[in-house]
This record gives sequence, structure tokens and C-alpha cells, in this order.
Amino acid sequence: GSHPSPVPHADIVTSTTHKTLRGPRGGLVLCRAKYAQAVDKAVFPGLQGGPLVHTIAAKAVAFKEAMSPAFREYGSRIAQNAARMAEGFKKAGFDVVSGGTDNHLFLLDLSSKGITGSDAEKSLDRAGITVNKNAVPYDKLPPAVTSGIRIGTPIVTTRGMGADEMDKIVSMMVQVLQNVGDAATEARIRSEVADLCRKFPFYEYLLSHSRIC
Repeated sequence: GSHPSPVPHADIVTSTTHKTLRGPRGGLVLCRAKYAQAVDKAVFPGLQGGPLVHTIAAKAVAFKEAMSPAFREYGSRIAQNAARMAEGFKKAGFDVVSGGTDNHLFLLDLSSKGITGSDAEKSLDRAGITVNKNAVPYDKLPPAVTSGIRIGTPIVTTRGMGADEMDKIVSMMVQVLQNVGDAATEARIRSEVADLCRKFPFYEYLLSHSRIC
């Protein structure tokens, strides 16, 4: 795949079934046979209730899709998009932790900009862009505030966006981050975000619904 597998090297591997896998919300635990009984006992019945058969079926569909050449291409495009965005932020004068990325996400250190991760997250959210505040290495701010934001590319890749759109998204985010809390900037960028999303709808047949973008 597009990312090295930890399975041959680790005794226990965990993963969500949503996010990059694009299945229903949930998770999975892979382990060596000698740990299976202990894992089963830890999960059920203490943490797990009755099975949701429709969710199990949806996971099966997601796993099947993950075995396809199209999914491999999707994974490659996720990494390419993330690398493109990381490079764009570096050119704009932002500090990308680790200098770049080889996977689906990267971390911006906003310490030098005098912006907290919490404030950046909220301002970007008001502009229609979702990120997570995230601690950076040796962060001096508390976990509820942080000095960084985490940015990922799976959802924009799923919508069909590529290099040109990554450049556009970086430009929009930079404008917000340079004017954190400015209502006019947030409103303008929110309109641009909506215009971009309309060009890359999730489901074509839902376009007639006025609130879907």
C-alpha cells in the first residue's frame, strides 16, 4: 500500500474503520493468536454490547473496497495531497513539524506566529475549515490550548480534489491564520470554501438539496 504495514512487526495493532478506511464508525484490534483470548475478554462484555449487523456488513464492504486497485490509488493521492499542502505552508512561512509528511496528515507549529492551536481551530471552523488543535513537541501550552493544528487530506481526496485544490485550501487557511478572529475574513473564506465544495460533491444526486455542498 501507500504506507508501511505494522502488522508483521507488532503483537497488537489497532485501527479505526472510518477515517482513511472510509467505513462506518468503529474500530478493530488485530493481534497474534496468543493474545486473542485476553483481547476478547477485555473487549466483551465490558466494552462491547450487542452487535449491530448493519454496521458489520458496512465494515465488510469497506474491507472489500480496501482490497481494490482504486483504494490503493486513493491512498497514494491522500499522501500526495498532504505533501502538497505541507510544502505550501512551508512556502508561506509556516513551521511544518518534521519538515513534511509521508502519510495522510501533518502538524503545523504556530508558536512563531503567536497563535494558539485552540484559537486557530475555532477561527478556521468559523471559516468552514475543520482542523484539530494539537500539541507540538515540547509544547509549553496545556492540552486544551496547544501550539499547533493537525491537518489531514482523506476527505478532500475522497471528494476528488487534487494539487490545484490543495494550493487553494492552503491559500484560504493562510489568510485565516494571518487574521485569526477577524469576522470579515472568516465570512469571505467560508463563502470560498462553499464554492469549492460545490465543485466536488459527495453524491451527485443530492445536488438538488439546497443545503448540500
